[in-house]
Amino acid sequence: MDMPFAPRRRPRTLALELVDALGDRIRDGRLAPGAKLPTEAAIMAEFGVSRTVVREAISKLQAGGLVATRHGVGTFVVGFGDAAPFRIAPEQFATLRDVIAVLELRIGVETEAAGLAAQRRSADNLATMRSALDAFAAAVEAGRDAVGADFQFHLEVARATQNHHFAELMGTLGAMIIPRARLDVPQAQGAEQRDYLRRVNGEHESIYDAIASQDAEAARAAMRTHLANSRERRRRAGAAAQARQPRA
Repeated sequence: MDMPFAPRRRPRTLALELVDALGDRIRDGRLAPGAKLPTEAAIMAEFGVSRTVVREAISKLQAGGLVATRHGVGTFVVGFGDAAPFRIAPEQFATLRDVIAVLELRIGVETEAAGLAAQRRSADNLATMRSALDAFAAAVEAGRDAVGADFQFHLEVARATQNHHFAELMGTLGAMIIPRARLDVPQAQGAEQRDYLRRVNGEHESIYDAIASQDAEAARAAMRTHLANSRERRRRAGAAAQARQPRA
């Protein structure tokens, strides 16, 4: 879902929200490489923003390597391979070592993001985080995949920093950075699976509470604990899977 736009916000805030909205469409394929962006007038009408906001947002997308403008022709989505921005390809999640490496990256980035979010978050940021946590809990109780809600929570923490680089990095990485919401053992089903995911979301709640309370150090500590726990869970799951393999 595209980010909502509040007409009373400052133009810079609107521009960053527009960057998020258009960037999401590029990353999830709604605007494919080579596609032409809608005209300035069309974007203005859809999002209810000024021409200045649209031009600022497109400039930021250009700086991020997501689009390129051909004078007299229009602005086009640039293929990731052409611009070569930082990204982690699906094949780079193939092994346990790969997953742990990404979690180590996330510990570095998201720990500081949580601290900044605690200092800078808005009421809208908190509302979106709350919605993501509620969606996670509902998915767990219904036995559905909670990865989307998990990623949405972490993405909103990045957005709450009010530093678009954090949000753009998280958006570029995408939901693949969330280790799959399961224990890698055949018995991890039903009640055991739900208990595991409830613990994960309990860690999310601790992060949320610290951010809501504007306690930067507690937010950093809660995020680091959450991601370090995720890393250790993956290591234990990998060790258990290896132990189950038949020996030659």
